[in-house]
Amino acid sequence: MEARRRALLVALAVLALAAAAEGYNITKILAAYPEYSQFNKLLTQTRLAQDINKRRTITVLVVANGDMGSLAGGGRTLQTIRHMLQIHVLVDYYGGKKLHQLAHGVTACSSMFQHRGGKVTFTAEDAEDSAPSSAFVKSVKEIPYDLAVLQISKVLASPEAEAPVAAPAPVNITELLSKKYCKSFAGLLAADADAYSTINATKDNGLTLFCPVDSAVASFMPKYKNLTAKGRTAILLYHAVPDYYSLQLLTSNSGKVSTLATSNVAKKDYSFDVEKDGETAELDTKVNSASVTYTIKDDDPLAVYAISKFLQPKELYKIAKDIAPAPAPEGPKKKKTTKKKPSAAASPSDDDDDDDSAADSPDDSSSDDATADKDGAAPSAVAGWVTAAVAVASALALAA
Repeated sequence: MEARRRALLVALAVLALAAAAEGYNITKILAAYPEYSQFNKLLTQTRLAQDINKRRTITVLVVANGDMGSLAGGGRTLQTIRHMLQIHVLVDYYGGKKLHQLAHGVTACSSMFQHRGGKVTFTAEDAEDSAPSSAFVKSVKEIPYDLAVLQISKVLASPEAEAPVAAPAPVNITELLSKKYCKSFAGLLAADADAYSTINATKDNGLTLFCPVDSAVASFMPKYKNLTAKGRTAILLYHAVPDYYSLQLLTSNSGKVSTLATSNVAKKDYSFDVEKDGETAELDTKVNSASVTYTIKDDDPLAVYAISKFLQPKELYKIAKDIAPAPAPEGPKKKKTTKKKPSAAASPSDDDDDDDSAADSPDDSSSDDATADKDGAAPSAVAGWVTAAVAVASALALAA
């Protein structure tokens, strides 16, 4: 009996660690509280929610719909609203208990909006009358030492954050790409009204676009022409990430990123992994990989990078055999020749047609766009933790 109890505790601990490994999503958390819907909507519109989700230690000071004050008024650009929201995001963990333990009821902490002094002060209700104050109301959600969501009584005042910010200067995406190494990719975008309008509507609010160089487009064109219209739109949107990533951020924050195809193609993942490759970044789709070879534009909120290959999503193409997990042995087999891994990234002027050998042709499907062959896909992180928990529980039960 004692062994079973220990096994259950171990299993629960493992599952808790699995949940922590999955991270958090601030918009999903706030979606459970309709009284903060306006604040949550602005986090999404300004794409500040994505920056919050990337951090591991953070406190978000939310305001109820009836207390939005200056944030509820119109006439401000999204960049100004973003600045106003940023002072409500503290880059440290302050749970309700920690706030009440403060010696003087006041704390100074760096926020995601950096004032000239580098600090923003959250002032308690009993502070001096001359100081703007916003009272702590309650703790909404806490993930100990990682995330705290606290309600405060009103919007924090900051003349610097509220200062008008001019909208970004207009950028013509196809014109920008045509001036560098991506004239062919620019032509594909211009010919696809859905992909172009989606990317164009996103570029002023946070966008990172990866454009295959002309030689990479030429190598991929036979496969591109074989896609359905919906598949072509999806693969173009797959090259656009709805968030701004400087090259430094790309190389220092390796991990999975979602693309515009993720939010525009129903029930499809359309993500890829970003990995550091020396001083640059490599994009791994599980079907093929490409390296960033040139920075075309890097100016918040828009970053455009030339890449060595045309990215092939696993939702449209089979996972490359040299990347997928090896099957279990089934007895003696005939000797096979091992397929070589795609070569390292070429410079923008290099011709490279390895795309044809890196992945199979699109799968035949009755749906409008081709679907991925997921037989070789790796299990999710949570599934791995659950398997581990079951194994530990079984071992302890046997030992009893």
